[in-house]
Amino acid sequence: MVRIKMNNTTYLDTQNQRESNARSYPRRIPIAIDKAEGIYVTDVEGNTYYDCLAGAGTLALGHNHPVVIEAIEEIVHNKRPLHTLDITTPMKEEFVSEIFDSLPEEFAKRAKIQFCGPTGSDAIEAALKLVKTATGRGGMLSFQGGYHGMTNGALSMMGNIGPKQQVPNLMPDVQFMPYPYSYRCPFGLGGDLGSKVSSTYIERAITNPEGGIVKPAGMVMEMVQGEGGAVPAPIEWVQEMRRITKEQDIPLILDEVQTGIGRTGKMFAFEHAGITPDVLVLSKAIGGTLPLSVVIHDEKLDKWGPGAHSGTFRGNQMAIAAGTATIRYVKENNLEEHAENMGAQLMNRLKQTQAETSSIGDVRGRGLMIGVEVVNMQQEADTLGSYPEHPDLAKQIQKECFNRGLILELGGRFGSVIRFLPPLIITEEQVNEISNIFHEAVRAAEQSLTAQMA
Repeated sequence: MVRIKMNNTTYLDTQNQRESNARSYPRRIPIAIDKAEGIYVTDVEGNTYYDCLAGAGTLALGHNHPVVIEAIEEIVHNKRPLHTLDITTPMKEEFVSEIFDSLPEEFAKRAKIQFCGPTGSDAIEAALKLVKTATGRGGMLSFQGGYHGMTNGALSMMGNIGPKQQVPNLMPDVQFMPYPYSYRCPFGLGGDLGSKVSSTYIERAITNPEGGIVKPAGMVMEMVQGEGGAVPAPIEWVQEMRRITKEQDIPLILDEVQTGIGRTGKMFAFEHAGITPDVLVLSKAIGGTLPLSVVIHDEKLDKWGPGAHSGTFRGNQMAIAAGTATIRYVKENNLEEHAENMGAQLMNRLKQTQAETSSIGDVRGRGLMIGVEVVNMQQEADTLGSYPEHPDLAKQIQKECFNRGLILELGGRFGSVIRFLPPLIITEEQVNEISNIFHEAVRAAEQSLTAQMA
């Protein structure tokens, strides 16, 4: 069969005709990808881009890493089972051992693992059912700015109200707590004081007999809010959340779908705070680029019966093999430390751009999970010195980056945060090249805006 070569526009037009209106990324990243390797993707027209979206953080080792390809080929060439439901295999047991060996000993020695459907959303649903079954309670605590997926329960706990407005009858009894976000502090305080007020408010809201909140089944929290704009939780605040939930016998569920496996400079982001969660939700990087999700939880919560949570594709052996290879490679090559170092370098370069331009209000993150908040400095700042968000300019910066060969995604409040999620294998030279492109793009976007206003 002869393959007819088409350009990006032709593919995008065809996609537009046949795919649902719910598609999202092609609206902002208008290409058809033909090849991919490492940190690079190449479209059907031969244009190559730096990929700092990386499957929304899925591609820890980048595209088509040799150890991942080798793991997949081993499964296929040796006629290993591809699909086993939750029947175990040697490969599956190897994966579990690799995951447990990666966890802090205090958590691992009491851990149980549940394989879920192939998405992080399904793992979140499993975590909800787990804690509700174990505690006999119904309510949940979530956070403003949080993101946990698009299924019914996960969507119910999302901070962003946009995707929820057109979906009636979401899961009831979800209470949203204030997440410490220094640049846009919910209390108008910022810094350590804002964080302290947040934890004090949450503790009193939970324990106040007149506070209106019935004791919940669990608290769901991100160590770094990803879709919420790469907002890292202060370490002391995280430790307070663990103290409060432990004292109140409320299971703490950490959503590390995006932060797990080295992304933030530790194998798991909760290690920065030295805490032990009750439940850990993992997906994205643990499948080594292929679909996989798991819930790891304290054995005390293992109160559900056979079949309480199932999924046809929880036995995806290629994903398990690729995930094992990825986790092992990250550990053997100290990629978590490398992510911390490269993240610090990238953060410094982005802060230089912030100082030399007039539209960046905040640069923040942890490891290789960084957000740049685009603001309108032509308007008045609030009492914290924070300027209003500028989503139109953020889109223009994203477009200018794309035109120069750099793929980035937007997120955060009002879509004004440009997010950096490059593969963990990124080099110092690539960090510098990406930083240069971004700097040029910000300059160009600002000049374009000035010209439009003239």
